[in-house]
Amino acid sequence: MNAKQRKLVYRILPYAILAGIGICFVLPLLWVLVASVDPNAMQSLRVPSKITGANYVEVITSSENQRAYLIGLVMSLGQAILVVLLALLAAYPLSRYQMKYKKPFMLTILFMTSLPITAVMVPVYQLFLGLKLYDNIFGVILFYVASSMPYGIWMMKNFMDSVPNDLEEAAWVDGASVFTGMRKVVAPLMVPGICTVAIFTFSGSWGNFFVPYILLQSPEKFPASLKLYQFFGQYGMVDYGSLAAFSVLYAIPAIIMYILSQQFMSKGFGLQGGTKG
Repeated sequence: MNAKQRKLVYRILPYAILAGIGICFVLPLLWVLVASVDPNAMQSLRVPSKITGANYVEVITSSENQRAYLIGLVMSLGQAILVVLLALLAAYPLSRYQMKYKKPFMLTILFMTSLPITAVMVPVYQLFLGLKLYDNIFGVILFYVASSMPYGIWMMKNFMDSVPNDLEEAAWVDGASVFTGMRKVVAPLMVPGICTVAIFTFSGSWGNFFVPYILLQSPEKFPASLKLYQFFGQYGMVDYGSLAAFSVLYAIPAIIMYILSQQFMSKGFGLQGGTKG
């Protein structure tokens, strides 16, 4: 192999590796899309003999699936709203006030963001039994909120640091209170940050399987993330068509969340020139 051929190989090799990695991610997604419209879907990827929407109709018309989707949405939206409100209130003093132990406190929050949920599930399970919150949807939401708060506070504080103090001081001069200034001045300028925190928290709970699997027992209280079990029957039998259709529908809320928030996440704060002279 001469120098020219070696140079060509070195140039092509990275793209070939990236293409191979991309195929590994694309093939499962392609299988889900194809199997969802295949009446005789199998484990292997193949061209369906005919295309049908029967799998989607079966999934959508099931009252159990409808209830699971509704419970999942209630959990995820409830968590996102509570985390945004509480993180906004907690991030304000951390961003605006000087505290003696502010740095150790922020480092503690940063450490808690890296704490795996599996490490605390055993004591949480015992705690929920003692508080009569086991097999309770509201209890699962509380755990979601508690586990998401450190990351939400950390992100919200960083976004709030980008809002100049002069804007609030101008509102205070005009007679606004601290909460009024935060609600009418700081929060509107933090819409990209608020949407980012909401997206991360919503996506985290919507795709969470482990927590509701441990803290919920009644099948009628299972969210959509746990209903995947219904497609795995005894003796290894799997309804691949319905499973694929359910997976496609299951991905829709997260996709809609990202699309609707794209306009906010792509915007900067645009605060230059916003302060009073």
